[in-house]
Amino acid sequence: MTVESTQISPTRLKIRVSANKDELDSIKTRVLLSLASDVKIAGFREGKAPANLVEKYVDPNLLSNQFLNEAVNELYYKAIRQEKLRVVAQPEVNITKFVPFETLEFTSDTDYVGPVKLPDYSKIKVTKDRVSVTAKDVTIVLNNLASRQAAKKSVTRASKMGDEVNIDFKGVDPKTKKAIPGAEGAKFDLILGSNSFIPGFEDELVGLKSGQDKTFTITFPSDYGAKELQSKKVEFSVKVNEVKELSTPKQDDAFAKTIGPFKTLSELKSDIKKQLTLEKEKESSVKQENDLLNAIAEKTTVAIPDSLIEQEIDRLEEEEKRNLTYRGQTWQEHLNEEGIDAKTHRDRQRPVAESRIKSGLILGEISEKENIEVSDSEVNARVSELKKQYTDPTMQAELDKPENRRDLHSRLMIEKTLDRLKKISS
Repeated sequence: MTVESTQISPTRLKIRVSANKDELDSIKTRVLLSLASDVKIAGFREGKAPANLVEKYVDPNLLSNQFLNEAVNELYYKAIRQEKLRVVAQPEVNITKFVPFETLEFTSDTDYVGPVKLPDYSKIKVTKDRVSVTAKDVTIVLNNLASRQAAKKSVTRASKMGDEVNIDFKGVDPKTKKAIPGAEGAKFDLILGSNSFIPGFEDELVGLKSGQDKTFTITFPSDYGAKELQSKKVEFSVKVNEVKELSTPKQDDAFAKTIGPFKTLSELKSDIKKQLTLEKEKESSVKQENDLLNAIAEKTTVAIPDSLIEQEIDRLEEEEKRNLTYRGQTWQEHLNEEGIDAKTHRDRQRPVAESRIKSGLILGEISEKENIEVSDSEVNARVSELKKQYTDPTMQAELDKPENRRDLHSRLMIEKTLDRLKKISS
């Protein structure tokens, strides 16, 4: 087999493949043997007749078509392995010469990822932020725990910080007055000052009595969990159903015993500090990984085909559509709410898609360069670990499926590569 490559663009090649007769003969024999089970030949058990005899009994057109399909597929994948290409889409194949079982030539226009040119990442230093948990942090958690244990008494006075209010609320777009999915609730209990709602929301309810209404506008934070609400202004209409005064218990050893297996308040505080430290350590670790990948990505060059970017945008939008379905909103309603059309939405997703693809390519290249491997025993250990978390038999069976094991293998590879990078950069 001979292979010639002609560059069409930085991410597209025209590959010309010519096969020799020996290669075609072996493919023909394999195709004939696969067809043997459909042919009945006297003196031979089903599927056991020799290839040269089977050829006399099969439909010539069926043989030729199946041979051509098999030959093109096999030779194409041999060619891309020989050229060491990362192909990303189905190729456009054109048969330029075909003499059945004697000669085969074809061209293929193929999208591929260009070479990943990494910087010297050993010189990129990103240290992990130091984590500290203050007495104030612990006190906030303690106060929240005490609020949950508080005795409640309905009052007729105006609400103040520390009270619990039962509310009905609904959020709408300030301009269109159209309801915002997920921004409404009924008979919802909220402790004023708990900071469990959008910043500023709880402040607006201070001073209201049972039976009173209020309408106000709040701007959602730029880092809000639901992307479609980030930095968005929402007009809320709230009705206060009841105001309750909370009598929180004294924070002492007796209180600690009601929270968990703690004998003293000191033990409870120690446990809170430990859990907060673990949370902050995890956040710091994730930040270090992101900062490190971003620093490497800034100095990495790679040509990414548009077809791959479009595929990633499709995945991002499918994920977003699923989330909208759960919230009872259609895709068009979402676009109307954002005030954009489908094309503009896809254009907005492009930088995110490119960043995801580039990060994946960087991690793949580094894992290969650092000879990072994941063994079957490591995958088995992770499966066992997950089975302890998910005791449902159906879920446990899912974990044993080959596709899920492959997914776990990929995750472990990413984790090990990131761990290696963090060690190098520290």
